[in-house]
Amino acid sequence: MRLAKLINAAQRGRGVAITRRGKTVAQLVPPPQPRQPGLPDLAAFRKTIKLRGTSLSKTILAQRRQERY
Repeated sequence: MRLAKLINAAQRGRGVAITRRGKTVAQLVPPPQPRQPGLPDLAAFRKTIKLRGTSLSKTILAQRRQERY
């Protein structure tokens, strides 16, 4: 195979083993994909939030009770 074809194969994401007498002597592989940045750690942000008042679940339950009667 010609080098241009091997490079095209690597560009498409396919690794190519180059052999001599049936033994692999080199490998042509695509470059690693850049890692996508993950989501930021929100633990520090959550610690800064101060909840005030009654919890939402208690508020909803109280409103449901009031609507029944």
